[in-house]
Amino acid sequence: MRSHRPYAFATGYLGEPAEPADAWRRTGDRVVREPDGWFRFVDRIKDVIRRRGENISSCEVETVVRSHPAVADAAVFPVPSELAEDEVMVAVLPRAGSTLDPADLIRHCELELPPFAAPRYVDILRELPLTETGKVRKAALRRRGVTETTWDRVRAEAGPPTR
Repeated sequence: MRSHRPYAFATGYLGEPAEPADAWRRTGDRVVREPDGWFRFVDRIKDVIRRRGENISSCEVETVVRSHPAVADAAVFPVPSELAEDEVMVAVLPRAGSTLDPADLIRHCELELPPFAAPRYVDILRELPLTETGKVRKAALRRRGVTETTWDRVRAEAGPPTR
């Protein structure tokens, strides 16, 4: 993006050469232009999840997850799929005094989201990793990925193994 107003954006970062006032800036944000000409924020580009040919906004899924009464906070991020592309995973911080059932959380998501956007994996954590400014460190969650304590919707729907 760039502005038609000079110096509407910072011209650079400390220790880096200043950019011209009318230079294009890469924000890392995914936006769409509405019919009225305004731009609407969709998500950070690195947080968009590609699942089965669909682009999923982690921001949109997080909003739905956080609307569950037993959820205090959540972070949605991609993890590798065995089918290529990504699967949707959510790390959830339960509300104090609440018990969070992953299957109930997914049913809640399915009421508000298209089927492809509902998380496959749910990790219930005691705390989310944060940056110094209080933002969730999604890169740390992506590196952690699916663990032995992660709830898997596909496995849960399949039921216990039979002999």
